[in-house]
Amino acid sequence: MKREYHKWYSHNLEKDMELLIFGYAGAKVLFFPPRMGRFYDYENWKVIEALKEKINNGKLQVFCVDSVDLETFYNSFVDPGYRIHRHIQYEKYVLEEVLPLANLINTNTNVISAGCSLGAYHAVNVALRHPHFFCKVLGMSGRYDLTKSKGYFKDLLSGFHNDFVYFNMPNQYMKNLEDVNLINQIRNMDIVLTIGKEDSFLESNYKLSGIFNEKEIPHQLIEWNGEAHKAVFWRKMVDLYL
Repeated sequence: MKREYHKWYSHNLEKDMELLIFGYAGAKVLFFPPRMGRFYDYENWKVIEALKEKINNGKLQVFCVDSVDLETFYNSFVDPGYRIHRHIQYEKYVLEEVLPLANLINTNTNVISAGCSLGAYHAVNVALRHPHFFCKVLGMSGRYDLTKSKGYFKDLLSGFHNDFVYFNMPNQYMKNLEDVNLINQIRNMDIVLTIGKEDSFLESNYKLSGIFNEKEIPHQLIEWNGEAHKAVFWRKMVDLYL
């Protein structure tokens, strides 16, 4: 399997950022790591290995991006206003630096956004906010409103709310979305949400699915037995849905 390592200084994040690329052709997959994860996690957890045939056959080229979750939503030592500000900088890094690199390396026009756990939030949020960049989004074991507490998963904005928070929580902004052009762009994406029946985030997936139904946005919500919130399940999910 072709494997490339890249590192450069991000002007959006003002720090060095790293990523791994697997494959040589096909639809480009921007693969976001799970909460507080790193760009090498999916390789270490053999999630990339589960995609080996599709990668080697030139059907997929996977770009495993890094996260800055410890500087954003999981940085309880800073003001929540800074947390969302830093998240917006991260989104700019993805759209203005990672995506152009992917387009330079691979001219295939199909771009897929995918992720597991908090990576599913990143994948779904960026795709819904900027659907013209993506043909498909796959969210596995995701949580789509980080301000809602559930079990031991707390509100990651500590009760803080402003327009930036609102427009980065899919279960909030999608409900009131009225832009017909944007809705039509979202309708043109292949949207797949998959979640365990015992996952703490099941309700969050139901809510987003309900909003999609209200907006007549085609999508799939696929439930797995158990919690299904581990790499052993994500390996199976990517093989089935990517």
